[in-house]
Amino acid sequence: MSGPTPRSPVPRRPRRHDPGRRDRLIDAALTVIAERGVAGTTHREIARAADVPLGSMTYHFASLDEVLAEAFTRHADSVARVFDERLSAARDRDAAIEAVITLVSDDLLGARQDLVLSVELYVAAARNPALRTVTQAWMARSRQALERHFDATTARELDALIEGLVLHSALSTDPMTPEQIRHAICRHLR
Repeated sequence: MSGPTPRSPVPRRPRRHDPGRRDRLIDAALTVIAERGVAGTTHREIARAADVPLGSMTYHFASLDEVLAEAFTRHADSVARVFDERLSAARDRDAAIEAVITLVSDDLLGARQDLVLSVELYVAAARNPALRTVTQAWMARSRQALERHFDATTARELDALIEGLVLHSALSTDPMTPEQIRHAICRHLR
């Protein structure tokens, strides 16, 4: 009597080598946050936006909070780099004032997705201590860039003014014009 015939092993699909997947997931998280807000951001939505299997999320991240922290850190670093570049290029205080005006009017208010991400981060950080750490590091880096041209107290006040101008413009049905932004910044610094 013969027993069952052994089955041929099913060939495994080769594993997809995708070294950039984690970075794509972080970028996809930023896209989802900008589209749906933090409240609408899920593992499933991020995986869909990155066009990867859902299991990739739990493979690369321990929790959704970790994804949010890394995504917002990437966003904050990107904005902080712009601060650094603008203020590094300024040769004197007058040029630094112009750099701040351009930073607010063109850079911070110019890209709708970045503006929405900043507002989402501010709101989420109010409730989540891990995200508050991200905002604190971002503020410290912004102040450091501003301190190239302004004393520490002025840099801190100016950083708060910049954040206020950004939030006001993001939430207002009648946002400040570039001329009004210029007036507010010059009034504080001159």
